[in-house]
Amino acid sequence: MPEPEASPPTDPIAAPALISGVWRHDGSWVDRTGPYIRRTVSRAHATTPEEIDEALAYARASVRTIGALAPASRAAVLERASALALERRDELARLLALELGKPVKDGRGEILRVADTFAVCAAEARRLGGEVLPVAGWERGVGNTALTYRAPAGVALAITPFNAPANLLAHKVGAAFAAGNTTLVKPPPQAPAVSNAVVQLLLDAGMPPAAVQILHGGVEVGAALCADPRVDVISFTGSSAAGAAVARAAGPRRTVLELGGNAATIVCEDADVEHAAAVCARTGYSNSGQSCISVQRVYVQRAVYQPFLDAFTKQVQQLKVGDPLDPDTDVGAMVTEEAAERVVSWAAEAARAGATVLCGGTREHATAAPTVVAAPPADAKVVVQEVFGALVAVSPYDSFDDVLALCNVGRFGLQAGLFTKDLRRAFTAWRELEVGGLVVGGSSNFRLDHLPFGGVKDSGIGRESPRWMIDDFTVVKTLVLRDLSIWGDN
Repeated sequence: MPEPEASPPTDPIAAPALISGVWRHDGSWVDRTGPYIRRTVSRAHATTPEEIDEALAYARASVRTIGALAPASRAAVLERASALALERRDELARLLALELGKPVKDGRGEILRVADTFAVCAAEARRLGGEVLPVAGWERGVGNTALTYRAPAGVALAITPFNAPANLLAHKVGAAFAAGNTTLVKPPPQAPAVSNAVVQLLLDAGMPPAAVQILHGGVEVGAALCADPRVDVISFTGSSAAGAAVARAAGPRRTVLELGGNAATIVCEDADVEHAAAVCARTGYSNSGQSCISVQRVYVQRAVYQPFLDAFTKQVQQLKVGDPLDPDTDVGAMVTEEAAERVVSWAAEAARAGATVLCGGTREHATAAPTVVAAPPADAKVVVQEVFGALVAVSPYDSFDDVLALCNVGRFGLQAGLFTKDLRRAFTAWRELEVGGLVVGGSSNFRLDHLPFGGVKDSGIGRESPRWMIDDFTVVKTLVLRDLSIWGDN
């Protein structure tokens, strides 16, 4: 595969809105400054209130058209989209590097997941069906027949985050289209060009223009869309605070929220310490730690705490930090300088409270040096809040019961990791940890896109994966046939 170009483009990439099947180039624009190169890399159309109203009206008028497409037709489009994602992998990874500072090696991984996600959505479209209900199993049902099928909800709203803007857009639009809906996309202001590129990929694969629109803007655009009764179902990925605002605006409508986390990984005394350290180093700083399941807290049994800490710090210090367009870079820039400063200030605050900063704790513009904080206080921000950055806190624990309790403290519960060879511990942790998912033999930062993903507590509502999302993007419709039975009348 050809390597991405070493130099960024000289002209900003235009990211127009797509409304009523037309790319809109008129009006005002908002610039996106690349966090690593620190100059404008893309320019997004600023959606107006009038355009929001037009898009909603067009979406409502398109509901029957898209819902009438056979599942096989939807699946064929999604399969072509999967193939196109692989063909355009380098191009899309380069856009991620420019707009977000994401290393191209991480970007290529994200686009591979986009291809997988579209393929899984296609498979789920082909599985859509219903049930023959056991209506004659009760006396009052004898002589009747009842059937169900899953019908499209209608208009879906997909609000996507900056940290994985391509793959999470693929999840939401792919599943919504597989279910037969038309979708309004409100992408993150930090990634307008890559979001447009994924939508263009779907159109090139044959998705009808009536099935997808893209409206750029800030919180005001998202708030207007969430509050509008013409939207039937909302899928949002982002911070817990923003998710709460979405839920308030949405009211009683169906809402799926995939929110934040301060993911914990447990390393038991029977673990392969060197392996665990290498995995945690690799998955704690990929995408500069900007993932809701990135390794943030590592709890290590006291007997192996120091060996783990030494091995982990050594691995972290070997990570290559720098230009995200360099294929060898492990850690690029964070999304903004403010985000990088959060890593620096929270590490310093923990150090003032008694923790030890073993490496990092500095930044150059938006690039935060990979930071290791050892033994922070239990109430430090790096423990109880979501750092969403290039920082991992490592703490010792004594008993397994103790560490499960430590992991459960706080308002988040998305995903956890566990390194142990003891199957009984694995089942105990699966049962006792207040999280949506547990990875045994790996860190918290592992996800397969065809498995259910989501959290408990303030980490969200619902599960984000094509099969489970289709449940949210459809409604069950029941047909009762009176005095007509496939079961017999006696």
